[in-house]
Formats: sequence, structure tokens, C-alpha cells
Amino acid sequence: PPAPAPFIAAPLRDVAAWTAAFDAREIPVLSATANTVEDLRSNEDAVDAHLLADGMQSDPLMTLKLLRHVAQLRRGRGQADAETAVEALVMLGITPFFRDFGPQPTVEDALASQPQALLGLRQVLRRAHRAARFALGFAVHRGDHDATLIHEAALLHDFAELLLWAHAPALALEIARRQQADAALRSADTQRQVLHTDLASLQQALMAQWRLPELLVRISDDHASHNPQVRNVQLAVRVARHSARGWDNPALPDDVDEIAALLNLGTTPTLHLLHDLGS
Repeated sequence: PPAPAPFIAAPLRDVAAWTAAFDAREIPVLSATANTVEDLRSNEDAVDAHLLADGMQSDPLMTLKLLRHVAQLRRGRGQADAETAVEALVMLGITPFFRDFGPQPTVEDALASQPQALLGLRQVLRRAHRAARFALGFAVHRGDHDATLIHEAALLHDFAELLLWAHAPALALEIARRQQADAALRSADTQRQVLHTDLASLQQALMAQWRLPELLVRISDDHASHNPQVRNVQLAVRVARHSARGWDNPALPDDVDEIAALLNLGTTPTLHLLHDLGS
């Protein structure tokens, strides 16, 4: 793979500048995903879309990269979006996938000189995996036919933060340092102080720029909380964040009440479900 671009060391002007900067950079993936792609490449004739999607389903960066690539190829064709990784691979085809996706650059290589930033990125990944498990569990309980897409939306919910750790580790570390120094600081306010934008705005701008699937964008819009699918993802992300260090966070009782209402369950069964999904 080509050498990665230098890290972004200073805050950019505004959300448009950040969007342009991230749009111009290749998205690195997890080393486990890069290795899986190479293993499957060596036996391409035995690979189908489901097998390939299974190899990247725990990597939000690879999923994002695939959806972005397929959306750009289909731009202006007036065809339906690929809403999941499997659909994107079916539309693209296995041979074109291996042609378009050579050996992948990895976040582990990119951040080899930045161990604290790599740790920060891995913490976001762990939270994303927990959020995706919660979201899928809630969706299955609700009998939602878009459960796979809801799982993917929760996995991708914080992709802008992952990109920040990968491309601007010093700025990501500064945000983390300020929040650790003052737990009362709101995340969005700290991000605006350091970056001149907040990550939610940047993420929405990137989703528009990359023409990500409309349903995925809608599910990821935290302002549309009246929609049950959006609520499903919101609450999964919240409980993953609040339970990251255990189940004694003072915000969790409110989360449990809202999840119980969404799932039409009592408090005790909801707690049991959360512990099962979060273990």
C-alpha cells in the first residue's frame, strides 16, 4: 500500500475543511481484517459475499470503506443503495472487490509510533462492538426486519471519532485529556474547542459527501429520536458508553427505563437482557 499521508497536527478551519481532508485520505482498516482479506484473496473461487462480509463485520472502518466505494461507483445511476456490507459486495462482485481492494493499510501500522492513540482508537472500537450487540439484541426483540442494518448503524455510529484517532491522533488525545481533566465538559463542546467543529456534524457531512445509504444516515441521525429504529441505535450507543466501566454509572437507571419502554419489557427483564448482551 502507498505510504499514508502525514497526520493532521493542527485544527482545520471548519467542518468543510475537515470533510475535505478526510475525503482525500485512504481509510485504514484493522490488521485482522487486512489479513482476512489476503487469506480469502488466495482462494477467491471459494469466496462469496456472505463469507467476505463475515470477515469484515467487526471492523467499522472496512465496512465504511466498502460502502463508500460502492456508493461512489453507483453515483448518478439512479439505482437503489447498498444498505449493508453483504448488499454492497453482491452489487460490486467478488472479483471486482479483490481488484479494487488490494493489500490494505492498517491502523496498527499507521499508529505504530502513537501507542496512546492506538489505545484510544481501540477503546472506541470496543464501545462500538458493545453498542452493535445491544442494538442487534434490541432489534431482534422488537422483531425489526432491518436488524442487520441497525447492527451496522450502531457499529458505525462513531466512525468520525475512529477517523480522528487514525488521522489526527494528537488532536484526539487533546480532546481526551481535556475531558479527563474535567468530567463536566460536554463532548461536543470540547470537540468544538479543539477541532473547530464537533464530530457529529463532521460525521453527517462525511455521510452526505460519501453518499452513504439513506436508511443508514437516517438511523444515525440522533435528532430523529421519534423513529423507533433511531431510538434503538441511540439507546444501544448510550448504554454501551455508560456501562463501559461497569454497571454502576448513575446514568444507567434512566437508560434502563427508556430501553424497557422501547422493548415493552419490565425493568428486571430489561436488566437481565442488558447483562446478557453486554457480557
